[in-house]
Amino acid sequence: MAFRFVHTADLHLDSPLRSLSLRNEALACLIGDATRKALTAIVDLCIEEQVDALLIAGDLYDGEQTSMKTARFLADEMARLDQAGIRTFKIRGNHDAMSRITRELVLPPSVKVFGDKADVVEIAHSGGRVALHGLSFAKPHAPESLLPKYRPPLADTVNIGLMHTSLSGSLRHDPYAPCTVEDLHASGFDYWALGHIHQRMAPAGKAKVIMPGMPQGRDINEAGPKTVSLVTLGDDGSIGIEERLTSIAEFARVALDITGIEDWRSLAQAVSAALETARAAARSEHLVARLMLTGDSDLRFRIRRDLDLLLEESSARAESIGKAWVEKIELDLQPRTAATRTMADPVEELSGLMQGEILSGHAFREDVREMVRELIDDLPPESRKLAGESEEAFDTFLDRLMQESGEDILARLKSRSGEDG
Repeated sequence: MAFRFVHTADLHLDSPLRSLSLRNEALACLIGDATRKALTAIVDLCIEEQVDALLIAGDLYDGEQTSMKTARFLADEMARLDQAGIRTFKIRGNHDAMSRITRELVLPPSVKVFGDKADVVEIAHSGGRVALHGLSFAKPHAPESLLPKYRPPLADTVNIGLMHTSLSGSLRHDPYAPCTVEDLHASGFDYWALGHIHQRMAPAGKAKVIMPGMPQGRDINEAGPKTVSLVTLGDDGSIGIEERLTSIAEFARVALDITGIEDWRSLAQAVSAALETARAAARSEHLVARLMLTGDSDLRFRIRRDLDLLLEESSARAESIGKAWVEKIELDLQPRTAATRTMADPVEELSGLMQGEILSGHAFREDVREMVRELIDDLPPESRKLAGESEEAFDTFLDRLMQESGEDILARLKSRSGEDG
């Protein structure tokens, strides 16, 4: 009989969601509870598929977690697996290494948490032998590769390694236990159950190297449906891998070109249509959308002025669709060109002047640049990345800041003129 297991990582239970809670309390509750529901879905999958084991490749928790409610929830879920005869194998990642629950929680005997010394567990089954190798983070940081510390693969055995690693590096992840995919393929292991990077990866090669991604996204930067891997080790030596959906809610950027839309009712209807399309395409139970409005419309000034009202209208329409939410609206609306600008409109004339002379002026730009740099320098270190981490990124940030600031001024002037676009 085949040996089967579910491989997951990076649940980040009870991850804080401060930005969402400020905008929409109900949405924050949904996403705040979604990581727990994702773990429940994973346990349900293990039981329904009657697998032999659950593998968790790090970051089950989210930092300095102290909630005993979380501890009880986790213990209950592990007990469900224990009662079903399913073993759990877990390593600690960088976030787990900071967690008090990691040190204090008592789990069923069927749960094996690998320590900070390389260890291996051998399992005999009807189709042969399986060796599960694991090594946990002892501290929140691991600047060097952990691969040399793993025990050699066992002969005549399917060798599975659990590792929490940033691999060769990722733009969105700090380096943790870095190693190359080539080294993993050359290690002699048959399957590497990885964790740490939140997007799914399966680089081809001699071994099966799987980064499953996180089973539940937490914000727009973790967009799309999230999954785990259901793995079958065949009696013939084959390794079959299936993706199984686990996310309760998925984030998505929903683009809407408003060019040619000239009244508020038509805009609201276009928002509804875009959300309905996105909701139909979503695989998870809930859709959390970020509307991205682009294009050119006479409503440009009114949208910027009344963005809060548009967000409220959009949220209401998402609610009417069902299990759809709008967490934010972003604008990338194009300024009117000289050919389309109504020159009899003084605000439009001022818009043309600002775009053509004021905002593009070198002296004005340098004054703004110096002011922004001073403001950035006053921010705490962790917040300074908002303006980019290179001179090119800073220039892009400056361009957008100047453009949007000008648009805000014009939107206020437009409202005072008694016109809505």
